[in-house]
Amino acid sequence: MQKATDMQTMDAKSSTVIEWFTSAIGRLIISLIVPGITFLVLWQGFIFLRESDAPKVVIAVVAIIWGVGGIAILYVVSNWLIEQMPAHWTRRLQPFVFIGPAMAILAWYLAIHTFRTLWISFYNRDGTELVWLQNYATIFTDRLMLETFRNNLLWILFGATFSVVFGLLIAVLADRSRFETFAKSLIFLPMAISMVGAGVIWNFIYEVKGVADPQIGLLNAIWVGLGGQPQAWTALLQPWNNLFLIVIVVWLQTGFAMVLFSAAIKGIPGEMIEAARVDGATEIQIFFRIMIPYIMGTIITVSTTVVIFTLKIFDVIMVMTGGQFGTHVIATQFYRQYFTNRNFGLGSAFAIILLLAVIPVMIYNLKQFSEREAF
Repeated sequence: MQKATDMQTMDAKSSTVIEWFTSAIGRLIISLIVPGITFLVLWQGFIFLRESDAPKVVIAVVAIIWGVGGIAILYVVSNWLIEQMPAHWTRRLQPFVFIGPAMAILAWYLAIHTFRTLWISFYNRDGTELVWLQNYATIFTDRLMLETFRNNLLWILFGATFSVVFGLLIAVLADRSRFETFAKSLIFLPMAISMVGAGVIWNFIYEVKGVADPQIGLLNAIWVGLGGQPQAWTALLQPWNNLFLIVIVVWLQTGFAMVLFSAAIKGIPGEMIEAARVDGATEIQIFFRIMIPYIMGTIITVSTTVVIFTLKIFDVIMVMTGGQFGTHVIATQFYRQYFTNRNFGLGSAFAIILLLAVIPVMIYNLKQFSEREAF
């Protein structure tokens, strides 16, 4: 009798476990299938809108409603299904509902193509022969390629340094001025101009036509007025012609650095600065011993951000010189080799080198950002 009772108890427990397991697996499958179906429906809607012959205004309105509403439905449905699962499964899977799409986009548009570019860089110019590291050997031994790295070093050394230094000085000085808002607005104004637009503006400034030509650029007009002859500032004075291009980025990025430094400086407690003045500290001592250490997190963040920007510089050089006269950088060499010369292997190798150059700076930036309150 006892044996029969035990058997019934075991059967009941087994049945409960099987039911729970079946229910959990079923919910898991549903939680994966339903968002997948929802995504496919949204994708088909995108295909329909792309191939539709409706007026563009109608397509734009429908796309906005379809996109925003569809993504919201995707999140709501996925989250609801995850919440129907056992509590421990909900805790495990719920974060992926929200970070999953972002991770998928990063994987599709960045990670996969990065590995594909790396693989292409091991092939010859038309992808028919595997040459392994030959493209990288070419980059690091050819004189013109080494000139490219020298130019990138100049951009980092002068462009990033002067952008950060000028931004910090202007933020400190403008903070003491009665015309602070107006002054900062003028310095920040170039940030509203695109890189291409800035290149066009500075092309007029550096323009050289001739001594008697009324279309002479502003810089040459000043130079001629001082008794000199018109100079091709971005062509003849190699390698220092790169500095005339770097001026443009300093002009653009100083406003960006200034705004962030200004916000950080305003976060310094006024009592601390007043106490230092009462103790007899000079303004220079206050700047170097109080302000700089207090906003060091912001300085590091802004510096690394500007360095990454200068490493990837492209637009200004393409508009001003097209990479001629010894002004090529890594990004312009990538464009030239891949799209102009159709040397896919060498162009891909340049892209990988640019990525490898940026990654350490990004890692350092993120590490510092996590260790400090940068803003």
